[in-house]
Amino acid sequence: MEPLVTPGSQGEAIGRLVVAGLVVTMLPALPFGAYLIYPFAILTTWFHEMGHGLTALALGQHFEQLLIFANGSGVAESGVDPDASRFVSAAIAAGGPLAPSAVGALLIVASAHPKAWRPVLGLAAAAILASVAVWVRSATGWWALPLVAAILGIVAWRGSPAWQRFTLQFLGMLGALSMLRDLGYLFTEEAVIGGQAMLSDTGAIEAAVGLPHWLWAGLILLLSGLMVGAALKYALAEKRLRPPPRKLPANVLQFRREPPKKR
Repeated sequence: MEPLVTPGSQGEAIGRLVVAGLVVTMLPALPFGAYLIYPFAILTTWFHEMGHGLTALALGQHFEQLLIFANGSGVAESGVDPDASRFVSAAIAAGGPLAPSAVGALLIVASAHPKAWRPVLGLAAAAILASVAVWVRSATGWWALPLVAAILGIVAWRGSPAWQRFTLQFLGMLGALSMLRDLGYLFTEEAVIGGQAMLSDTGAIEAAVGLPHWLWAGLILLLSGLMVGAALKYALAEKRLRPPPRKLPANVLQFRREPPKKR
């Protein structure tokens, strides 16, 4: 039987998320830290590129393959029907930069529900492995993503509840903070990816529907911030963190004395 994990105080919950955020931001600066976090940096690229691909599928288009390069960049190759609206192309382009924050927000929300910790980690590991089998077509993706999936699977299977919660919080903050890492890319109209010059995501939106790419970058940042902010507000709600009322055993009788009535 697993030990009970109580919600704890609001200050304690904030502290745990702050620690997760510090691990995400500070680990690369520590000795060997860049090597430890590297597979998870590749995971944020996977979030991004899967956002493009799954948006294409959701809009009735095609998701051909996903390439992830050693420097952490990536490309999701999607086939768009010639008759498709230009807004379809814009939505597919926007699906990538929005995906890490959306996934991060969902994982932060899941970290607030103890019954969801194990299933969500197991589902995440399965989704990563399924994507590697179906879409990933690059050496970096072939070794880094299965490694992350194995770590998540082990934590889900054998990890303590505290480790399961921290892993979800770590992944949530990883996705949430990745938008800060991608600031330069968002505000760039063109980028070199895999040795090839191409439009950035916001540049592709500009080409599809007009308006400056920097305006779309600002809108994506705003939406990402709203998603993450709403998730943090939900996870840190005081009523959710309040410990449940203590239940007395069935064989214990409870007596209560009413105050005397005034005459």
